[in-house]
Parts: sequence; C-alpha cells; structure tokens
Amino acid sequence: MKVIISEIPEEGLELELTEKISSDESITIVSPVKASLRIDKKGSEVIITGAAKGTVELQCSRCLKSFEMDIDSKIDVVYHPASEINKEEHYELKGDELDTGFYRNDTLDTDDLLREQLVLNIPMKPLCSEGCKGLCPKCGVDLNITQCNCAISEIDSRLAVLKQLLGKKNKT
Repeated sequence: MKVIISEIPEEGLELELTEKISSDESITIVSPVKASLRIDKKGSEVIITGAAKGTVELQCSRCLKSFEMDIDSKIDVVYHPASEINKEEHYELKGDELDTGFYRNDTLDTDDLLREQLVLNIPMKPLCSEGCKGLCPKCGVDLNITQCNCAISEIDSRLAVLKQLLGKKNKT
C-alpha cells in the first residue's frame, strides 16, 4: 500500500492491513502479513508505530532443512525525506537513528516497511526445532533422521598439535 505523505491528516492515520508482500532474495514470505499501524506526521517527519505478523520460510542453520516460522514484529520507525541525505555523499546513522528510514517523492510504501521489519526480526541462527541435532561433520547425514557410524574423536583436529606438545612436556 502506498501512503501519500502530504495527505496524512493532522490527527494521523490508523491502518489495519493484510498485505500479500512479494518475496525477494533476502526473505521468502509465505503468508499475508497482518499489521496494525499508527502513522503520524510532524513537519516532514513521518512516525510509524505498531506491530506486524507474518510467516516466512527459513533454512535451519544446523540441518539445512527449509521450515516456516511465524515472525511477530514491533514497529517504531521515523521516516525523513530522502532529500535530507542527498546533500551529503556519505551519511552514517548514529546510535539514536537506527530506527530511521527515508522516503522519496512524498510517498511511503508500507510493503517495503513490513518486509524490512520481518527481515530484521529473523533470528541470527534459525532452527527448525530447539532439539535439532544437525548434520554429521564427517559424512553429512542428517542426525535427526538416522544415526551415523562415524568415529567421533574427542579432540578437534585443529588442536591435535597441542596434544602432541603436552605429550612432549610430560616426557621431560
């Protein structure tokens, strides 16, 4: 949905949205996103608060299987006109500006806002389940499905040299 900034009334807008948002390379959205938004305008700033819910398809970081996850996102963003940063070649956001966005041509696209909020709320290491066992580091079998017969060494191969040094110290 496109919101025309100049048409936002002085008392603000209350929006209840159910939007089918297209996926991109960063996220696959598998259900319509439901959002409850409050949009207020102070001068050229647009303040958006509310919440959004949607289901995304992710890949488990342990077993690499695709799975779906519900994402609940709180929204608290301040939008400024993009012309404010066009004056500077490089614009670095400060700590208090991390919830800042920019709009162009007096238009704000809520689809972009909702997609961005879903992406920001994806866990760093998504897991299909808390008990996911992952893949065997030697043969690659999914340990959630079957048990492999690989010999498990207690010592990380990268640290084997240190064990040899300890053996030499004990002999002296």
